[in-house]
Amino acid sequence: MSSRSPEESRLGASPYDRGSGRGEEPEDPYELLRRARRLTADGHPSAGGAWERAATALWRAGGSLTPGDHADALDATALACRGRARQAAAPLFSRAADLHERSGQHGKALVSRARALLGAPEPGAAVRAGLGELGERATALHAFGRATAAETATVLLLRCRARADLLDTGPDPVAEAAALRAELARLVSFVAPHRANPAALGVLTEARTLLGRVTAPDDPAAALVQLRTAMADHHAGGRPWPAAESVLLLTGLLRATGARQEAAALLRTALGTTASGVCRADRARLCLALARTPAGAPGRPAGDEQVSLLGEAVRHADSVAGDGRLSVLARLALGIALAERGRWRQASAVLRESLSGLAEAGDGDGDSYGHGYGYGHGHGHGHGHEAARVRAGAWLAFCALGLGEPGCAAREFARVAAEVRRWDDLRHGAALSELTARALGAAGSPEKAARAHERAADLWRSAGDHTAAARSLRARARQVRKAWGAAAAEVVEAEARREAGRARPGDGGGPPGARAWLRGLPEPYGPPGRYQVDVYGEVGGAGTGPPGPRRREEQGVTRVRGCV
Repeated sequence: MSSRSPEESRLGASPYDRGSGRGEEPEDPYELLRRARRLTADGHPSAGGAWERAATALWRAGGSLTPGDHADALDATALACRGRARQAAAPLFSRAADLHERSGQHGKALVSRARALLGAPEPGAAVRAGLGELGERATALHAFGRATAAETATVLLLRCRARADLLDTGPDPVAEAAALRAELARLVSFVAPHRANPAALGVLTEARTLLGRVTAPDDPAAALVQLRTAMADHHAGGRPWPAAESVLLLTGLLRATGARQEAAALLRTALGTTASGVCRADRARLCLALARTPAGAPGRPAGDEQVSLLGEAVRHADSVAGDGRLSVLARLALGIALAERGRWRQASAVLRESLSGLAEAGDGDGDSYGHGYGYGHGHGHGHGHEAARVRAGAWLAFCALGLGEPGCAAREFARVAAEVRRWDDLRHGAALSELTARALGAAGSPEKAARAHERAADLWRSAGDHTAAARSLRARARQVRKAWGAAAAEVVEAEARREAGRARPGDGGGPPGARAWLRGLPEPYGPPGRYQVDVYGEVGGAGTGPPGPRRREEQGVTRVRGCV
């Protein structure tokens, strides 16, 4: 009898990879059952697959799982749901809670109910209130010896996680974060005396990781202490798999504070100890984070290694069913890396795949991976898709220039320029309009190039950068001279001189070249809210990338699903 539910089968949910060394596993169904129980007690990521094999072996031998074992199997399977299948998790947790109750495991039942609540499509105030009630019940059960410290702490941690997800939506996020840090500190004090128990140690690790996340924007040094301690707790439990979320958060903070070599070393270690099939989404994120180490930093992967890392990230992201955004991010990064190295045709093919993935990816294609991470975008999934589409299209145009196809480049630059003109930061539209004009000039279309330069100058002027506007006008004058003669060009040159006279100290005129402009385009799905984390482990947009797009007509902040 399989532990998989109809919901899970319908949605394509699958447990974590069956893991390496499967051929060495016992064939005896009761030995498989003991192994599944042990992996569950240890919090091992492959527990879901172990339960699947144990249930199948028992059914073949004429046996079946007890209600308590069946509940543990459902919990493990739900924790392993990925991509679109994640919507099956809440029903699985609810079924597990009912079975735990039948087995007299009231503490486990509360944990499952809390996880079902947290898995709601849009956790908000009602979910937070429900988690608060479950926390009170868990505390009462623990006082009477009917729930373990680990079970009680898990419910309390899930309540904290819901609060963390909502931090950036309240009227005073900084005050709310301070209150949450105090609650997490009390939780750490509650569970720390029970760290000899593997389950309690696991909760302690997660609590410290979450504490590090909500501390990072306000006190990076204190956050580093919490995240280092969380990793030490994880290793103290003898767990052979890396604490991926702790590693990503710690290395993201190290990059932001300048300790890039240490960040790169930690990521390399984590990748070296992660069996490629344990959690492919985590491995994809670790590869992306290492490849992201800033240029010139000690420990940065060399060119070929960076491309290899990004290729590996693509392969692992593609294997996570229904998580289109992770695949898009990985392909986009790979395409840009190839373009930076002049491998134009390969880059073009990968960037086109990224655009195709964006067309297929829906708003439900994100994932919070059990312990979760947010695709930090701050303004809704549509804006994350928009930033990715613009970045992919702009680099595709850059590749067309490299391939000697300026007409194609001009069309692509014009398409993305039209899309970004709605953004708050007018400089992106101005820069892309200028690149459109340059490509049109290279394609032998001086009239069109002159009009594009005029549009760029208008945008630079509206953005307050008169130096850049004057540059665009001088370039327009050169195209006007070709198209309409010297007299018309002199009029534009006079306008350029007047514009240059309006320049103020600090007018930079934009980056010096096309590559610099393209590198400065906003990060897809980033940065997140102040207390949220992005796919690279960077909290509050503290990493290397520029801010995401904001449309002038849309100024609100959308809640971002949080991490840990």
